[in-house]
Amino acid sequence: MNQEKAANLAPPDHQRPPHEGSGGKKKTYWAWIIVFLGVGLIVVWAFYHHDEGKGAQPSASGGRRGISGPITIATATAQTGDIGVYLDAIGTVTALYTDSITAQVTGVITAVHYKEGQEVKKDDPLIDIDPRPYEATVIQAQGALERDQNILAQAQMDLERYKDAWARNAIPRQTYEDQEKIVLQDQGTVKNDEGTLRYDQVQLAYCHITAPINGRVGLRLVDPGNLVTASATTTLVVITEMQPITVVATISEDSLPEVLSQPHHGIDLPIEAWDRANEKKIAGGKVISFDNQIDTTTGTVKVRAQFDNKKGALYPNEFVNTRLLVKTLHDQILLPSSAVQHNGSAAFVYVIQNSKGSVADCGRPNQDCSASMRNVKTGVSEGGKTAVQGVNEGEVVADSSFDKLQNGVKIVVSETPLPTTSSQGNAQ
Repeated sequence: MNQEKAANLAPPDHQRPPHEGSGGKKKTYWAWIIVFLGVGLIVVWAFYHHDEGKGAQPSASGGRRGISGPITIATATAQTGDIGVYLDAIGTVTALYTDSITAQVTGVITAVHYKEGQEVKKDDPLIDIDPRPYEATVIQAQGALERDQNILAQAQMDLERYKDAWARNAIPRQTYEDQEKIVLQDQGTVKNDEGTLRYDQVQLAYCHITAPINGRVGLRLVDPGNLVTASATTTLVVITEMQPITVVATISEDSLPEVLSQPHHGIDLPIEAWDRANEKKIAGGKVISFDNQIDTTTGTVKVRAQFDNKKGALYPNEFVNTRLLVKTLHDQILLPSSAVQHNGSAAFVYVIQNSKGSVADCGRPNQDCSASMRNVKTGVSEGGKTAVQGVNEGEVVADSSFDKLQNGVKIVVSETPLPTTSSQGNAQ
């Protein structure tokens, strides 16, 4: 009876608590989550240790961990020498003389004697203008002069007669004095005729145009048969002096005191002209003058240098790069610029050391040779050399493989040159 009541009082199956039927499913769900998390942790761990193993090997991209063997490098030896202090500037080739010749008289061109691009000497014939009208004018002036010279001679003869007659009281003094003034008038007329003749002769000379300077003729601008006039500004021929030639360059006003402090206030300082790409030296010359004022818009001053230009390498209006040698520093410790590395504003080199105090055997394996990083102070750089302080003469420094070097790493000196690198290292 009691059992039947208990059975009747039990709730149906659909009213039972949910955990009693889904407990197994929940356990399976959390088990899968734990499995996935474990697999993920294993993958991350494996990936991390794989990258760490790769980082332990030498890397050409600058890795510094786990370098197990000696590094083969090229070396350079510090030497004592001289190095120049240069000022670099841009310049323009400028001829000392450039003549643009125009007609001084009116007439028809009868001959052109020069060829385009011809080198001419002073007084070489260039152009002829029809001289016949001016030759006739010269003849007229000569005739007038001869006439007036004879009139003057006659007046002077009369003056001598009047002088003798007045001395004997044969004529009044007034007649004698009048004759003196007539002679003076005739002398003035003769001078006027002489001036006219000289002017006409100059005009005739203008019909034969000659070279006023040594130089090179430009392209032909006129031909025979062309009419030219004295009042026109048409250029007949242009002559440019090529030897010597000058270069006008500009230097900063901040550098001017150092230049002017040199002997002769900078005059005769050596200067070089280089091509547009700054790769080839064209010619060498010397400073001949400085401008008398600074350009306030650019803060620069113009410098004129003269070059012999015997080979004609410099051409008027050509753009060049100039290098002005201000002074030469003597007894400097010099290293190849490629051997000096930079870490920000600091400069350093890798000095090669040996436990025996020599690097003579560093070219062979199994030698106790290492690279020791040392900070240096750099000075002037020129021609691939740099003046440094902090290295002694004769010390050997690394000149390649900077992407693998670090302080204290073992090295082997290559017997054949290696390509240098200019990568910037960091002190460690």
